[in-house]
Amino acid sequence: MNRRAMPERPDGSAVRFFLRAGGAAAVLAAVVVLTGCSLVSAPILDPKGPVALAERNLLFTAVGLMLIVIIPVFVMAGVFAWRYRAGGPGKYAPDWAYSGLIDAAIWLVPAAIVVALGVALWQATHALDPYRQLDPTREALEVEVIAQDWKWLFIYPEQDIASVNELVFPAGKPLSLRITSDTVMNSFFIPALGGQIFAMAGMQTRLNLLADAQGQFMGRNTQYSGDGFADQHFTAIAVSEADFERWVAEAGQAGQGLDMDAYAALATPSIAHPVTYYSDVEEGLFDAVIAKYIQGEGHMAHARSASEGD
Repeated sequence: MNRRAMPERPDGSAVRFFLRAGGAAAVLAAVVVLTGCSLVSAPILDPKGPVALAERNLLFTAVGLMLIVIIPVFVMAGVFAWRYRAGGPGKYAPDWAYSGLIDAAIWLVPAAIVVALGVALWQATHALDPYRQLDPTREALEVEVIAQDWKWLFIYPEQDIASVNELVFPAGKPLSLRITSDTVMNSFFIPALGGQIFAMAGMQTRLNLLADAQGQFMGRNTQYSGDGFADQHFTAIAVSEADFERWVAEAGQAGQGLDMDAYAALATPSIAHPVTYYSDVEEGLFDAVIAKYIQGEGHMAHARSASEGD
């Protein structure tokens, strides 16, 4: 059959498809507009620290670079559906086969975007290294973090206190976290301050954060870890230096110490564990939790006997 003798009017299925897709896109756009307030108030999009701000800007940069391809594709989809519709102005040219300009654009534009994304991610990976101190000229607050079933234990070695499901620290002061797990793998995340880093048994990871101003921020485990996963969250509270000192003094009067026996009782699985404070934390507890997965359960008993001998 001679292709030039084909009917001039197509069945219109392509046009109907694009009309349906356009309707779905309109509904999605309306939903986004109507929920705009909640999207803007999302912690990731409303950072409260320099790390979260840099991560948000990197996200915007990546989205902006990818839109260089995405926007023309959606525009051309509409233009092509209109131009080559039945009776439209589009010219039927079955013998047309190749365009060097189009071929170059198809390959070079995405390649340039990949290169630009690669450079941006390479730079951000080193600049946002979670192990890197945010301000080497300032002393950071050291906190040891242990993930348990299903709660978070925060140990302040310099202040000799500990808290469960509450992380308090001064605003404007660097916060240096040593993180491990005494159970399955967890993921430590405070969206408003940035960083998501895994907590693994027998291993230690580090995370450096800073809050620009005082406030309360939601923190949680983002790695599924069993029955109590949904309630495994904590409150991160940035306060003034004076309020932090008062909080330390109040926690120091908790009346219960955190030795090996108290820790073993706390490590028992519990769901929606209330905020709890401990004073007089046994020295080396964090390292003993890591070591028991390397040297066996007997290490904690050995650490306890050594501590009692002292």
